[in-house]
Amino acid sequence: MLKILFLGDVTGEPGRRAVIGAVPLLKKERHIDFVIVNGENAAAGRGITPKITIDLLRAGVSVITTGDHIWDQKEIISYIDTEPRLLRPINYPDKTPGQGSLILETAKGKVGVINVQGRTFMLPLLENPFRVMRDEVARMREETHVIFVDVHAETTSEKIAMGRFLDGKVSAVVGTHTHVQTADETIFPGGTAFLCDAGMCGPAESILGREIQPIISRFMTNMPTPFPVARGAARLRGALIDIDESTGRAHSIARFDEPFESVEDEGAS
Repeated sequence: MLKILFLGDVTGEPGRRAVIGAVPLLKKERHIDFVIVNGENAAAGRGITPKITIDLLRAGVSVITTGDHIWDQKEIISYIDTEPRLLRPINYPDKTPGQGSLILETAKGKVGVINVQGRTFMLPLLENPFRVMRDEVARMREETHVIFVDVHAETTSEKIAMGRFLDGKVSAVVGTHTHVQTADETIFPGGTAFLCDAGMCGPAESILGREIQPIISRFMTNMPTPFPVARGAARLRGALIDIDESTGRAHSIARFDEPFESVEDEGAS
């Protein structure tokens, strides 16, 4: 059985610190074979940098997915072609830097990962994700049946529709982007594990990883204001998925939701 840990949107320094600190231990204690992390908010809450990418990979992350903030840190544009384990949504137009999918060899066989972005209430408006996924999954299944999909989208309906569309064709479809973990983990009839949103890795006392008061002020006044990343203790949220590596069918999916307390956190308490 292949065990995959997927961690949702890593938000700012608290999220980075939690993921980098926890992944090595989690892999050892939970016998995890493959770790996927959505890193599109890892740099001060928007985008990802080459250094953060390297730090996450060195910590034991196998693949980093992203979403609509992939280009917010401009240095990533020239870097992304040099690191295939950093994905951008696959439904960007041809000749966009980077790639939206890859297959990696593991001790338990080949694992495919695809990153796709929804279109409902999302900018930039990319190519039709369903048509792109139909073609990419068919291509990838010629090499492996173990395929994980991060669908980065706003609406639950679009993410559920993608899960149903891919049922029996991929091993798992897990959503990102809203930073709020949903409670609808299931295995569809065709053997595809599904969770509408993995949630966020970042500061627990926050609003979607940002400081609370500025966001309340924005709702009260409608005036523009900065939304700094919140500080303090972080939580890790995502999903643990067991997959039969011979068939690609998921056997189980469980929400992952645990606090992260570093030595610094303990010393400050």
